[in-house]
Amino acid sequence: RGWGLRKMAAAGAAARVGRGLRSALCYGQPRGSRVGGRLLCPGSCGGGAPAVAVAAASSRPATGEEERYCIELVRKRDYEGFLCSLLLPAESRSSVFALRAFNVELAQIKDSVTQKTIGLMRIEFWRKAVEDIYHDNPPQQPVARELWKAIKRQNLTKKWLMKIIDEREKNLDDRGYRNISELEAYAENTQSSLLYLTLETLGVKDIHADHAASHIGKAQGIVTCLRSTPYHASRGKVFLPLDICMLHNVSQEDFIRHKQEQKVKDVIYDVASQAHIHVEHARSFRKKVPVKAFPAFLCTVSGTLHLF
Repeated sequence: RGWGLRKMAAAGAAARVGRGLRSALCYGQPRGSRVGGRLLCPGSCGGGAPAVAVAAASSRPATGEEERYCIELVRKRDYEGFLCSLLLPAESRSSVFALRAFNVELAQIKDSVTQKTIGLMRIEFWRKAVEDIYHDNPPQQPVARELWKAIKRQNLTKKWLMKIIDEREKNLDDRGYRNISELEAYAENTQSSLLYLTLETLGVKDIHADHAASHIGKAQGIVTCLRSTPYHASRGKVFLPLDICMLHNVSQEDFIRHKQEQKVKDVIYDVASQAHIHVEHARSFRKKVPVKAFPAFLCTVSGTLHLF
């Protein structure tokens, strides 16, 4: 049964990416969000939030300019994260918006600079900002100040913030992943670290929740890589694991030229299968994970939908 589900999941992902490759121009200027050069929200997300999101946002009490800045940044650049954050308990919502805004600030560096040196300078700004925040001296920048408030409220672990910074710095090299393990490591240090911090805002300290977060973060990272393939291919770049491409004798040109051969679909199938395996591993912990942790994993819904 498990193998059948993985086949269905991977086949669905292959079909989605295949359709995207046929219409790559639609991804050239997505209306949704692009984080770290990887498309997080397809153009179908469109402009405004659905009624439930608008209602949730309008029911919020008046917030400061810094919090509003973070919310708007996440809405524009991480739309799915924005929707999931609206559904979090009130006591953790502001902190998660600050964390997601921090992640967006780091992720968009790669696409906003033309020289790696400038990108490294911006990364260094955030590394120093986090150090200063933990010394109770945040810089006068809205995301940094909101992050400082979140850390003071929920005593967030510095290690996870630094892992996100370090991994985003490595990603400035703009090279493909040599194998699926490299892609999983990237996802663990970015997506999973963000989930660990989200669990902390919910007051959850549980090894089973951490294990689930690790697998969900890896699945998210893999799915994001797949979803962004048409966009990157339209720019002459491919970030899918090279070992899997080589296994099926697929070159970067095959993706860039939007070829629909079976071997291209086989690459997508194999990559998507790995994401589905992580989703199934995460689900295996559902009876052990505290109910209080469930809101942190709402983001799994959109990622799973893109596998089927």
